[in-house]
Amino acid sequence: QEWQNPFATWDPRDFCNISEIVLPMDTYWSPPVFIMERVNGQNPELNYMVLMHNGSFNSTRPYQVTLTCSLRILKFPFDTQTCNLSIASFLYPAVTELVMKTRRTPAENMKDSQSFFLTDGEWKFTNLSIIEFTEMVDDKGFSVVTYVISMERRPTLYILNLILPTCALYLLDMAVLFGPSSLEEKINFQIAIILGSSMLAVILNNSLPTSSNKPPIIGTH
Repeated sequence: QEWQNPFATWDPRDFCNISEIVLPMDTYWSPPVFIMERVNGQNPELNYMVLMHNGSFNSTRPYQVTLTCSLRILKFPFDTQTCNLSIASFLYPAVTELVMKTRRTPAENMKDSQSFFLTDGEWKFTNLSIIEFTEMVDDKGFSVVTYVISMERRPTLYILNLILPTCALYLLDMAVLFGPSSLEEKINFQIAIILGSSMLAVILNNSLPTSSNKPPIIGTH
């Protein structure tokens, strides 16, 4: 966060060329902001800010939060999810008192996010866009900055553990059904395939995400 306070300025030549100082967060006013989609998390312990001689404040506070996000898993495991991270302050109306702006461009934020994002996890970070708008609440407008985060699921694990075994069972079922075996052997094979399909369905039920309006295609077949 960066903001200006014209009443907190000084001439460095009058104070041994000191051009910046580090102060606790409660020393001066700071913008009260929060994350709208936040459901859980840890508050930062770094409660300090840097004050420049020209009245510019800078506060870098790391947050670790859990956000709520609507999932669309119809194409699981080949799905791409989009989640919002909205930063707002509903204490000061926009335009007249507090207007939030992003200092960096979406391309710069995208580059920084890719450098911090884990590359070996289940998700692949694909895009980041920024939307600045005014939220109307009780005939008052409040400044909101929304980061739209797009992530693509890596499907390799699900292909090996779910899709390939499912296809193998279906092919085996067809081979036994149209094979030259006797009726008794076909019945035994079919029972074995049904048991294998039931075990795979249990594994599939534990692996598929459930927070979506539409179930994944792989779970409906």
